[in-house]
Amino acid sequence: MSTTSATRAPVASGAAGQRVTLPRVIRSEWTKLWTLRSTRWSLLLAFAAQAGLGPLIAAIEMARWSHLSLFERLTINPIDRSLGGWHLAQLAMAILGVMTITGEYHTGMIRSSLMAAPKRLPVLWAKLLVFSAVTLVLMVIAAFIGFLGGQAIFAEHHVNASLSSAHALRAIFGAALFTTATGALCIALGTIVRRTAGGISLFVGVFFVLPGLVAILPSATANAINPYLPSSLGQAVAQALTGPHDFAPWAAFAIFCGYTAAVIAIGAVLLLRRDA
Repeated sequence: MSTTSATRAPVASGAAGQRVTLPRVIRSEWTKLWTLRSTRWSLLLAFAAQAGLGPLIAAIEMARWSHLSLFERLTINPIDRSLGGWHLAQLAMAILGVMTITGEYHTGMIRSSLMAAPKRLPVLWAKLLVFSAVTLVLMVIAAFIGFLGGQAIFAEHHVNASLSSAHALRAIFGAALFTTATGALCIALGTIVRRTAGGISLFVGVFFVLPGLVAILPSATANAINPYLPSSLGQAVAQALTGPHDFAPWAAFAIFCGYTAAVIAIGAVLLLRRDA
């Protein structure tokens, strides 16, 4: 009997005779997520980056205030400085997103998961829901800590912003939402390639290598392509100041969510069609 036929056997209930439902699959994925050592380390790194890097940048700039030119003093962007940790947080959550699914392929646990949920897709939906909920809550808290901590330091020379400042709340929630969506996209990438190294390499290529390749194109071509790149879409929603060619923040996030949904759809189709 092939792996496909084995995993698609009509298993309608668990070991205790309970019917397979999405809430039960979610509970299972919650347990699996927190049993991974990589989960705790990745979440800790992402939280520390988002909450701590911005205040660190603020402290460094305030310490060298006397060495800054008048132009530098007048153009300090306290919002983006205090939220600057989202880049590193995004990387940590992307790696965790890939490993959330590829770890099961590596150990062979995916076969057990799919036998317990023979329709297969509830496993993917549960992973996405659990991962996204944890990431969003953690990143919102970390972004607020980073912002408020950074502004407390910037207040030393009265260049601080407040939550009521233009774009402040949008950048805080934008950074958290973009990091969360990136993690969800990387779960889908892991579902497609089924290898940790391959999933991480694909993420790095799209988010970090591709912008460099676009930058060497003629300026007119680069300006036309650059706003559609995932990295540019993230900057548009996660930063207070955006480039002249960028989309409006929430339009940029909507486009990125479209990318994410498309990759998830591809991953879902492959999960249904391929052997475990």
